[in-house]
Amino acid sequence: MDTSRLAAVASPRRREILRLLWNQDLTAGAIRDAMPDVTFGAVSLQLKVLLEAGLVECEADRQFRVYRIKREALGPVAPMLEQMWNDALWRLKLRAELAETRRGPRPTSRPRPRRRKKSNGV
Repeated sequence: MDTSRLAAVASPRRREILRLLWNQDLTAGAIRDAMPDVTFGAVSLQLKVLLEAGLVECEADRQFRVYRIKREALGPVAPMLEQMWNDALWRLKLRAELAETRRGPRPTSRPRPRRRKKSNGV
């Protein structure tokens, strides 16, 4: 495995995208929906890195692009990734890494305040 592929797999966000693609082909929008704390633009940039490293491939389907993992390109790293994804401790570590690498405003967990209806004074 060459260094560009190893560098692509080093990012926790890109590993999460690979995990999402492991058992199914997905559009960029579906990947973004599975990662709600990331913008669509950020997902697109991560997919571009994975494409350039040869770890995923893309196929046009009408107005969408469908992404598919290229497991053979991962070589001996593929079984290691699969084992990591099945490990509960690794999932906890990933959650912490993703929270730490997030850019931009943090999502709020507070509900928006409701607007009061104006009364007619009757």
